[in-house]
Amino acid sequence: HAQNSPQDYLDSHNVARKQVGVANVTWDNALATYAQSYANQRVGDCSLVHSNGPYGENLAKGTSTFTGTYAVSLWVAEKQNYNYNTNTCSSGCDCLHYTQMVWRDSVRVGCARVQCNNGWWYVVCNYDPPGNYEGELPY
Repeated sequence: HAQNSPQDYLDSHNVARKQVGVANVTWDNALATYAQSYANQRVGDCSLVHSNGPYGENLAKGTSTFTGTYAVSLWVAEKQNYNYNTNTCSSGCDCLHYTQMVWRDSVRVGCARVQCNNGWWYVVCNYDPPGNYEGELPY
């Protein structure tokens, strides 16, 4: 389970949070259970459709050796698409996975990873309290 442990998810989140001066997230087993339950529902279609539950949520999928920490690194890479001064994403680019990761009030995280029927890996991270409130800065 290299790069898929709770500590791996925490470390990769907290490096990004530290870069912008936000306190660390802590692992929450209830969020991890929620993430696992939702990931299990996506095994059949591997679709990046949100659960629309009470938490913030980031999703990712990939082939072969797609790990939890690699999923998080994809979200961190969206930082380049985020403009703090205007609090917007670059045109046509994703950045909301990144802003959820570093959202100052999101202090608990739980993640899960499953292999879909098509062989791809599916990663879910849930955040509590949720972030990405329109018009608010993440940090």
